Amino acid sequence: MNNKVTSVGTYRYRILALLFFATSINYFDRSIIGVMAPTLQKLFDWTNQDYSWIMVSFKVAYALGLLSMGGIIDRIGTKKGYMVSIGLWSIFGMLHAAIRPAFSLIGFIMARFGLGFGESGNFPAAIKTVAEWFPKKERAFATGIFNAATSVGAIAAPFIVGAIVHLDGKNWQIPFLITGILSAIWVFLWLKTYKKPEDHPKVSKGELAYINCDSEVENIEKLPWKSVLPKKETWAFSLAKITDAVWWFYLFWGAKFLSAKFGVDLVHIALPYFVIYIMADGGSILGGYLSGAFIKTGWSVNKARKITLLVCALIILPVSFVAITESKWIAIFLIGLGAAGHQAWSANIFTLVSDVFPKKATASVVGIGGMIGALAGMFGDISLGSVLDTAGNSGYFWAFLLAGFSYLIILGLVHLIMPKMIPMDENLNYVVVK
Repeated sequence: MNNKVTSVGTYRYRILALLFFATSINYFDRSIIGVMAPTLQKLFDWTNQDYSWIMVSFKVAYALGLLSMGGIIDRIGTKKGYMVSIGLWSIFGMLHAAIRPAFSLIGFIMARFGLGFGESGNFPAAIKTVAEWFPKKERAFATGIFNAATSVGAIAAPFIVGAIVHLDGKNWQIPFLITGILSAIWVFLWLKTYKKPEDHPKVSKGELAYINCDSEVENIEKLPWKSVLPKKETWAFSLAKITDAVWWFYLFWGAKFLSAKFGVDLVHIALPYFVIYIMADGGSILGGYLSGAFIKTGWSVNKARKITLLVCALIILPVSFVAITESKWIAIFLIGLGAAGHQAWSANIFTLVSDVFPKKATASVVGIGGMIGALAGMFGDISLGSVLDTAGNSGYFWAFLLAGFSYLIILGLVHLIMPKMIPMDENLNYVVVK
């Protein structure tokens, strides 16, 4: 196998490394506020409902951004689109540090809005890049690799925040400034490295043929995002993305739950987050590998993806019991198991888009689905914040119960909408497989 990989070239993995780097920055920037939530809440005297509105502002912008950024990236191309996205989120990420206590709530709402709009471009751009640079049989694994970077960013956040920020909130601004430096490095490397594989001088003919071995060469005519809206496959993917609300629950409310239930503070949150997100990393990579392995044994893409999604949904079920356990480390392990299952799920549902849609439509479809996921996350934030302020920590019981059972229910609905995964050509007509 190694001889085969060497013979066709491996430049596509340099591109994948840049996707991994960008997604790490994205999630480090995104995770900082979740890690510091208990400290910032005390520092600025926010209620749970106040905090929920800060989270909602991010998701409103993320939803709007996904709807527009996906189409923009399909229209102006991956190289420029990715740079626009990371530039926006870096500027607004650093602007958090300029917020003053008297305007903390409105200031964080505005900064999170800008951050959310910029960050919305990461996954449409990354999925489109994977579709451009990898054959279908490798896309789930490649997606699993760069998707694992979400955990790298989430793991880095508590360690860096814990080393810099004091329990009383001193130095809280510094972590928000770090991403500006990292983003500048990434933009330099992206400009130097990225071109489409057919235009890249460092891509061999053998590697280019391998990349295109199981997909058709497409024309350069642009597809408006509204052209994918009537397709049932768009809505099957969008339904699967509702589970983003669960991932964001772990990311933005996890530290608050561990603080409320087990007294875990800013100094001691790093190790629990490390365990949770290392497990999530493993899930992302293994989930991407598993469906690809099934395909290589002769399974259809439809069967391989959906059986893998079923395995993920079953792995996630035990997270329903997190709120009722009295053991901190059992709770952390169960959250980690849920996070691992989600990341494996995520790697495969992202790949559903490039399995079915032409490359030039992938960013638009990913954007539409991501918007639906963001709306689900907004609903979750508002509901949970309200319940926690009125009924106390019992709200976490219902949140974890829904987190555990939602994947099985959603997978059943996805299969009803899209029982077969029939690929479409560059004009969104179904391809007849002989």
